[in-house]
Amino acid sequence: MAERVAIIGAGPCGLSQLHAFEQARLKGADIPEIVCFEKQAGWGGLWNFTWRTGLDPHGEPVHGSMYRYLWSNGPKECLEFADYTFDEHFGQPIPSFPPREVLYDYITGRAKKENLESYIHFSTSVRYIEYIESTDTFRIRAHDLVADCELVEDFDHVIVCTGHFSVPRVPFFEGLDRFPGRVLHSHDFREAREFTGKDVLVVGSSYSAEDIALQSYKYGARSVTISYRTAPMGFDWPEGIREVPLLTHIEGRTAHFKDGSTQAADAIVLCVGYQHHFPFLADNLRLKTQNRLYPGSLYKGIFWEPNPKLMYLGMQDQFYTFSMFDVQAWYARDVVLGRIVLPDAAAMAEDIALWQGREEALNDAFEQIDYQKDYIIELAKAVDYASCDWEMTVSLFKEWEHDKEHSILGYRDKAFTSPCTGTKAPVHHTPWIEAMDDSMADFLAKRALQS
Repeated sequence: MAERVAIIGAGPCGLSQLHAFEQARLKGADIPEIVCFEKQAGWGGLWNFTWRTGLDPHGEPVHGSMYRYLWSNGPKECLEFADYTFDEHFGQPIPSFPPREVLYDYITGRAKKENLESYIHFSTSVRYIEYIESTDTFRIRAHDLVADCELVEDFDHVIVCTGHFSVPRVPFFEGLDRFPGRVLHSHDFREAREFTGKDVLVVGSSYSAEDIALQSYKYGARSVTISYRTAPMGFDWPEGIREVPLLTHIEGRTAHFKDGSTQAADAIVLCVGYQHHFPFLADNLRLKTQNRLYPGSLYKGIFWEPNPKLMYLGMQDQFYTFSMFDVQAWYARDVVLGRIVLPDAAAMAEDIALWQGREEALNDAFEQIDYQKDYIIELAKAVDYASCDWEMTVSLFKEWEHDKEHSILGYRDKAFTSPCTGTKAPVHHTPWIEAMDDSMADFLAKRALQS
């Protein structure tokens, strides 16, 4: 009987994994039977935008954290698929910081080109995965949400591609339960215009805090206050945005901070991170980690150390995204196909310890970018993934970091060169702070592109 591989999730990681197997098949490889389970009705993972929060139509927790008016907060050139470039997909060079609809079209365009939906069971939620030692297989129990029936199937390998930005971490602050305004986690943020004319308090100092603060400012919030726990982001914020130390408590609509200052608020957005949460996995298969560049128990950041037939993609804290997922998917595929033989448990543990030790010695974001680049290169050298100038991506990331320090409102107005094609992006027709229309049609309009 042919081997069977289950892929859990059809977001960017799951689609990368399907693409990797499909590329091997197209080149003549005898690939296993592939089944991908996707809880949502469509593919794209977090990029599959929905207006819903809380529960979906089937009573399942809403996976997506995507919001209207999101634009890429990093250069597209640093996440480009080396074997399916932006130039190829759109038939023309496009600006470096696309809005969400453009990126969704790009991600799913490659999947459509290869008819990857033929591998996917949509609207199917995985309930439980356990390892059956007697048969050396994984038993998956899933629920077909449309037919309302249970599916039980056995697989030789399982690749978890569910991401780790969908289950919020929600702290409590004294008085939050009596705050008369709106309280939400960034996971449930959908529409910046909700806060037009209002005083917004953003708790956190992550990328989501940065961007939701900017979104709220862009669409007319009266004021935006960002409360940080350890250190401010320190950008040259425009008038109307300020950073203060950690929120201590709330009295009525008044927020009190660690430095003794206060701020009236109409809404509080908690941008305080997510949990690695895998309730569908048996405890002895479940990754338990904080958000870090090299999670423990994952050899090469992919293979579950106690049982490497279980794999996880995209579980790292991320500078690189789509391109890293591709390289991970290629490596995972080649292990499944027997092209790469994993070492013994002791060697895997030693390798994990070396990478984690190096991570713990990193001092700043620039060193973190170099570290993740080195990780990707190590994987890429072992597989036949399309060539990419990874060193160039580091230069782009560092330039981007400097651009943000120079202008937090204007960094998206810069143009970068593709490490895959050498194409220099055009500059978008409208500065980001003035670009209220985030549609793909407006973004790609030829009249809108400048050289």
